[in-house]
Amino acid sequence: MKKSNNLVLIGFMGVGKGTVGRELAKALNKFAIDGDDMIESFANKKIKAIFQEDGEEVFREIEKNLAKFLSSSVSNAIISTGGGFYKVKGLEKIGTIIYLKSSFEAILTRINASPNASKKLTKRPLLQDLEKAKTLHKEREKGYESKADITVNVEGKTPKQIVKEIKKQLKIAKFK
Repeated sequence: MKKSNNLVLIGFMGVGKGTVGRELAKALNKFAIDGDDMIESFANKKIKAIFQEDGEEVFREIEKNLAKFLSSSVSNAIISTGGGFYKVKGLEKIGTIIYLKSSFEAILTRINASPNASKKLTKRPLLQDLEKAKTLHKEREKGYESKADITVNVEGKTPKQIVKEIKKQLKIAKFK
C-alpha cells in the first residue's frame, strides 16, 4: 500500500510531539491531529482515567482502532501520537514516521520548564514513577529508531528550529 502524505510524529511522552505537530502543521499548511485527544474523545474520558478505570490493555486496543482509522481515513495531516503508539500494527501505512529524539533528562527538563508542569506530569500515567519511566524510555528508544523514516534530535531546540530540521530532512528523504 502506498504511504499517505501524512507525517506521523513518534517519540517518548513529553518530548513535544503535540507542540511540534502544531508548529509543523502551520508551516506546511496541514491539519494537526493529536492522537491522544482523539482517544480521549472516543472514550469520553482522560487517558489517565482510561488507565485507572479500564487498564492499559483497553487503552492499547483503542490505539489500535485509532491507527486503522488514521490509515484509512486521514490524509494531508500532521499526526502527533502517544509515546507507545509506535508499536501499533500498520504504523507505516499512516504516513512518513518522524521520531523526535531526546534524552530522558532533557524531556523532564522540558516538562518542568513548562508553566503548567505539574498538570503535564499528572496527565501522563506512565511518568508517575520516574525510575520506571526512565527504564521505559531506554526500552523504547530502539523501537522508535527502527520505525522512523526520519529522526530529529530535539534537545535544546525550539519548536521552530525542530520544524526547520524536519523540513530539511523531508527534502533529503525525497531524493533517496
